[in-house]
Amino acid sequence: MKRLLFVWGACCALLLLACSPKQELKPIRSGEIWPDNQGVHVNAHGGCILYHEGTYYWYGENKSDTTSNAMVGIMCYSSKNLTDWTNEGVALPVEMTDTTSDIIQGCIMERPKVIYNERTRKFVMWFHLELKGQGYLAARSAVAESDTPTGPFRYIGSGRINPGKLPFDMTEEQRALLDTLNVEQYEWDTPAWKEAVVKGLFLKRDLEGGQMARDMQLFVDDDGKAYHIFASEENFTLHIAELSDDFLSHTGKYVRVAPSGSNEAPAIFKKADGTYWMITSGCTGWVPNEARMFSAPSIWGPWTQHPNPCVGPKAELTFGGQSTFVLPIPGKQDAFLFMADIWRPEHPSDARYIWLPIQFKADGTPVVEWMDSWTMEYFN
Repeated sequence: MKRLLFVWGACCALLLLACSPKQELKPIRSGEIWPDNQGVHVNAHGGCILYHEGTYYWYGENKSDTTSNAMVGIMCYSSKNLTDWTNEGVALPVEMTDTTSDIIQGCIMERPKVIYNERTRKFVMWFHLELKGQGYLAARSAVAESDTPTGPFRYIGSGRINPGKLPFDMTEEQRALLDTLNVEQYEWDTPAWKEAVVKGLFLKRDLEGGQMARDMQLFVDDDGKAYHIFASEENFTLHIAELSDDFLSHTGKYVRVAPSGSNEAPAIFKKADGTYWMITSGCTGWVPNEARMFSAPSIWGPWTQHPNPCVGPKAELTFGGQSTFVLPIPGKQDAFLFMADIWRPEHPSDARYIWLPIQFKADGTPVVEWMDSWTMEYFN
């Protein structure tokens, strides 16, 4: 009799569970305060999301109330559903005492991106670094590594990219043209100067010491190879550079994209048909501008520019934000989440986030349409 009662009770419990209403998904409302598990607005700007073993990890810049300089470091948050975020603390802290360190408190640490290396089983972070007190002169890339997604990440170093290397796809004719270019011969922002930038004016200037790198992105392709995409050549030209097998350095193989096009804030993704897409912004500082979009049949190009993908209120200003990352939704084909930042330089910590699903036209072209409120159910 006891056994029958036990079985009956278990059946009732299962029945109640099956009949209970499905847990309601929380809405995503771009531009609003997004509290973490402690009730504090998520402080992870210019960042990215890494999905690893069933958990999402959101990395980004910690912004203070009065300055965009790095006073804390790079933050990490975790979530199982993309709406409930747990503050995991500082994944890569600034250096507080060693004034010789690249990442001493007060430096600039921007656009942190983290990828996982299947071969080494390490988590690798790259970010745009500017040395303390030098404004945006350094234009360096910095790298750190961790055994776990939440850190702490071990800072390895920083520098300019691919010193002494020219783009692998430059023709002999294009290389010969470099010999005719000299920065001091041109007046800034003239037609002749713009033509020289396209030909590689700043590429040649920085060849020996390495190329500048500011707003940046990381991308791991289907074959496990990783790439570093960044605004270079005084922010006039994007570079796509191949990373080494351990993701900790560059191989020297790279291409230039949209020379003299003034693109930054690259966010790249790949559709199942093999097409690479990249959303960028213009270079207007903290002020929002119209998004741009490019596509290519290969990571190396050729890259073709398309009209602004944004649709809806303030679409001509990317809804008041700037692209930072595109997250492929795990387990879904051609499902992507567009992420952008609404910068507030007068109160940096109050910067807000824009998250919107990417839709596709009949011809496969991506569209980012404004939605006041939506849930992850969209991807189902």
